[in-house]
Amino acid sequence: MKRLFLLNLLFVIKTLAFSQQMRLPDAVSIALKNSLDIQVVRNNLNINEVSNSYGFAGGLPLVTASGSDNEQSVNIKQKISQKINGIDTSYNIIRNGATSNQLTGGASGSIVLFNGLRIVSTKRALEEMEKQGQEYVNSQIQNVIASVMTSYYDIVRQQGYIKTIKQSITVSSQKLDIVKAQQGVGLANNADLFQAQLELNNMIQARESQQLVIDQAKTNFLVLLTLKPDSLIEISDTIVVDKSVALGDIINNLSTNPDVIAADEQIKINRFIEKQTAAQRYPTIRATAGYNYSRNQASAGQTLLNQQYGPLAGFNFVIPIYNGSIYKRQQKIAEINTRNSALQKDIIIRNYSSDAVKTFQAYSSSLIQLETAQKNFELAQKLIALVLQQFQLRQKTIVDLTVAQQTFETAAFTLTNLSYASKSSEIELKRLTGKLTP
Repeated sequence: MKRLFLLNLLFVIKTLAFSQQMRLPDAVSIALKNSLDIQVVRNNLNINEVSNSYGFAGGLPLVTASGSDNEQSVNIKQKISQKINGIDTSYNIIRNGATSNQLTGGASGSIVLFNGLRIVSTKRALEEMEKQGQEYVNSQIQNVIASVMTSYYDIVRQQGYIKTIKQSITVSSQKLDIVKAQQGVGLANNADLFQAQLELNNMIQARESQQLVIDQAKTNFLVLLTLKPDSLIEISDTIVVDKSVALGDIINNLSTNPDVIAADEQIKINRFIEKQTAAQRYPTIRATAGYNYSRNQASAGQTLLNQQYGPLAGFNFVIPIYNGSIYKRQQKIAEINTRNSALQKDIIIRNYSSDAVKTFQAYSSSLIQLETAQKNFELAQKLIALVLQQFQLRQKTIVDLTVAQQTFETAAFTLTNLSYASKSSEIELKRLTGKLTP
C-alpha cells in the first residue's frame, strides 16, 4: 500500500509540474479570443458593415471618364463631285499611306433623383443586416461560452469519478492488508485473499480507464479553446449550482436571445426588400452632366480637321410600362418571404420555449434529487467506515465490506452526476436568455 501511495504521489507531482492551471474565466476568455466560429461570424459582420453605405445602395453620384487616341494609315481614293457656275469641276483624291488621328475624351457624372424610394429602402435594409450580423456574433459567443462551461464541468465531473475510485482503492488496499494480517494468524483463507486482491486490481484498472476518459475530455476541451490538443492542463474546481433560476424569468426573457432578435431583424429586412421590389414599378429619373472633347485629323481627304468640345447636361428617365408582370410577381414573392420570416421567428420562440420548459424540468428534478444524494453520500461514507472497522474486528464478512464499498461508489457517482446535470441545465437555461456568463 505504501508503494502504491508513493507511485500516485509521484504521478501527481509530475503532472502538476508540467501542467498549466486552467480556471473557467480564463478558459472562456481564451475560447472567445481563439474561436474560429466567432471569427467567421465576425467576418460576416464586417462584410455587412462595409456594405452599409449610401454608395452601395446606389444613392451617390456615378462619375466616369473615358478617352481614346487612335492613329491609322489608310489608302484614300475619293471622287469629289461639284459644280461651279454650272461647270463640272469634279476631281479625284488618290493618296496612299495617308495618316489620320482620332482623339476623344470626356468625363460625365450622373445621379438618381427618383426611383420610387428604392435607394432609401436598400439603405435601411443594409442597416438592419448589420444589426442582424451583430446578433449572429452574440449568438455564437453565447454558444461558445456554453460549450466551454459544459466541457469544463464535464472534466470536473470525470475527476470526481476518479476521486471516488481512488477512495475505493484506499478501502480495497486496507481490506487486503486486513485479510493478510488475519491470514497470518490463521483467521482468513486464500479465498478471502484472492477476492480482496482481485477487487483491488479491478479498481486500479478502473482508475486507469477513468484517467483515459479524463485525458480525452481535456483534449476535447482544448479543441474548444483552439489550443494544441496535446497541451497539459490542470483543472481544480467544484460544481456549484445556482439554485435561483426561475422558469418564468427564462420564458419572459427569451426575447433577448440573439437568435430571436436576429429573426426579428430578418422580418425588417424582408419588409424593406418588399419596398425595393415595389419601387421597380415606378419611374427612374436621373440627372447627367459632363464634358466631351473630340478631334479628328487626317493628312488627306475631304475633311482634314474636325474638332468638337464642350459641356453637356440633361435628364433621362425610364418608365416601366409592361414586362409580363414580372415586378408584380416579384413583389408578391417578397411579401411571402416576409410572412415566412415571421413564421420562422415564431418557430424559434416555440422551440426555445419548449426547450426552456424541458430543461427547467430536468433542472428542478436534479436539484431535488441532489439534496437526497448529498445525504446518501454522507451516510455511505459513515457506512463504509463502520463496516471496515467491523470487518477488522471480524464482525463483518468480506462480502459485507464489498457491498458497503459498492454502496459508497454508487452514492458518490450519483452525487457527481446530479451536480453535473443540474449545472448543465443551469447553463442551458441562461444561454436561452442570451445572458450566460462564466
